[in-house]
Amino acid sequence: MPSVTTEPTHLPLPLESDWLDWVGARGEQQLALARSLVEGLRSDPPREPLEVLRVWNEAQTALSNAASVGSLFSEVHPDAAVRERAEAVAQQVQKLDTDLGLDTQLYAVLAGVDASGLDADASRVLERTLRDFRRSGVDQDDATRDRLRELSERAVLLSQEFSKNIREDVRSIRLTPDRLDGMPQDWVDAHPVDDEGLVTVTTDYPDVVPFRTFARDARARRDLVTEFLTIAWPANDRVLQELFAVRREHAALLGYASWADYDAEVKMIGSGKAIGEFIDRITELSTASAERDKAVLLERLRQDRTEADEIDGADVSYYAELVRKEQLAVDAQQVRTYFAFEAVRQGLLDVTGRLFGLEWSPVPREDARTWHEEVATYDVSFQGERIGRIHLDLHPREGKYKHAAQFDLARGVAGTQLVEGVLVCNFNRGLMEHDEVVTLFHEFGHLVHHVLAGRTDWVRFSGVATEWDFVEAPSQMLEEWAWDADVLATFARNAAGETIPAELVRAMRRADDFGKGYDARTQMFYAALSYDFHVNQSDDLTARLRELMGRYSVFPYLAGTHMQCHFGHLDGYSSAYYTYMWSLVIAKDMFSAFDRDDLFDPEVAGAYRDKVLAQGGRRDAADLVEDFLGRPYTFDAYAAWLAE
Repeated sequence: MPSVTTEPTHLPLPLESDWLDWVGARGEQQLALARSLVEGLRSDPPREPLEVLRVWNEAQTALSNAASVGSLFSEVHPDAAVRERAEAVAQQVQKLDTDLGLDTQLYAVLAGVDASGLDADASRVLERTLRDFRRSGVDQDDATRDRLRELSERAVLLSQEFSKNIREDVRSIRLTPDRLDGMPQDWVDAHPVDDEGLVTVTTDYPDVVPFRTFARDARARRDLVTEFLTIAWPANDRVLQELFAVRREHAALLGYASWADYDAEVKMIGSGKAIGEFIDRITELSTASAERDKAVLLERLRQDRTEADEIDGADVSYYAELVRKEQLAVDAQQVRTYFAFEAVRQGLLDVTGRLFGLEWSPVPREDARTWHEEVATYDVSFQGERIGRIHLDLHPREGKYKHAAQFDLARGVAGTQLVEGVLVCNFNRGLMEHDEVVTLFHEFGHLVHHVLAGRTDWVRFSGVATEWDFVEAPSQMLEEWAWDADVLATFARNAAGETIPAELVRAMRRADDFGKGYDARTQMFYAALSYDFHVNQSDDLTARLRELMGRYSVFPYLAGTHMQCHFGHLDGYSSAYYTYMWSLVIAKDMFSAFDRDDLFDPEVAGAYRDKVLAQGGRRDAADLVEDFLGRPYTFDAYAAWLAE
């Protein structure tokens, strides 16, 4: 296995004028291949158990290839027609995937496979495949299967509508130049005054993040944050209500008490009830730290507004920055002078190359033929062998995905196809905030995971294929390298060529610790929102959001906002946003294995690479972590960090 033994190569991308046809053809060819392979399994299944699984693996690889085209290019291609064509491919993928999951004849073939002679990986593929069939409803009656098919197809359309509404609803405020007081000069220079004497500030991240952090004009901050928190409203309120209803019905038809129970069954956490318990546990652990640091913010706010008795989302980032600057001796505007984008990108490649033994070789754009001129492409080698290719699409543009995420272009399968991944972010082209540097390290962690786990025989285990509530742990752990003075010294330099001082980095870490308690409470609010919306039906989502915010966040609701409408994770993560904090607990524990005085220790880094990242989904995440740590994971490291 697999049957194709030629040396795999990268996926040839089209010439600039051919993208529309290429996206359609790539999707249709891979879907046709998947259908053909499945039809062969139905009509004339191989006699050998391993051969049955091999054909199924090839069909799943083809389906994955079509899914990657639909998912990626619907979010990143500059041409709206190409994005729409990719959305159509994604719809076809979901339809075929649903049809396969409800195919009783296909299920009978796979259920009839004799597992007695299979190795551990093949046995796991078979067990997980049969579990997927049962969760799809293959054993339900005809009417129920038909309804499940309808619900699945409707969910795809709603998901695409939800994402499109967020992607295309860029809001803005317009200000006179004097109201930009406090903003970094390079940011001001990049925002020219228009013919009416005004400056436009948008809700895209390169505008809203620095503006809410540095702008001294409280009214302007409040106006922009309000616009940001009403993106895609009211359109997505209706979309969410229908999406939640579809998921509720889907779970009920399969016999689950809620969508959260259905979704959690295949995650580390195991049950919907356990999600609520985890949220409450983290809330309790973080409350003392949260209240302490919030009091510091409120005290600083009262220096400017003596009557203030509360602080909300329009002021938190600004006053947190003031506290860090005035009380913790960290000025983010000074810090950002050390982080020029090009140097950070190269520094990230150098750091991860050294840490994991990887080599990143730039590919000229005329050879890579990417979808936009700003996309940077690199071939990836390990121990002299080319193992994959990555594409970095890191700056904002019209019609592009607004957040930060890693997308697959191809999942690696040994001997069949080379792994390719895409990092999609929205960073400034000049100087970066250190928070953005941390985000870049985090997202790149997903890309490294995707590439290192891309040399398996089974597409099922390729790439970031662990339980979903472990997915963030490797990325959260890689953030630690963006906080280390010795690591940053390798690439963080100001315009005069001066390296970022170690004492400044230590101060930055102390300042970052400020607010971690209220950040955890905010994350638990998001997690509670994600969980509650999928468990309890609410006629008024904004009213329910206000209730949950009052219970879990230490900051009050900002009047007139509807944050749920652009909370993209309500789609992709559904009821499982808790996974960010769950993963962080594990990430802190895994990081405890490293020597903080030598983060590049090859023995520890190599063990982590080989025992966790390179395994993909071949074993349960808890077993991967235990293999690396030599013991089961615990809350101890996380609790200690929170208490520092």
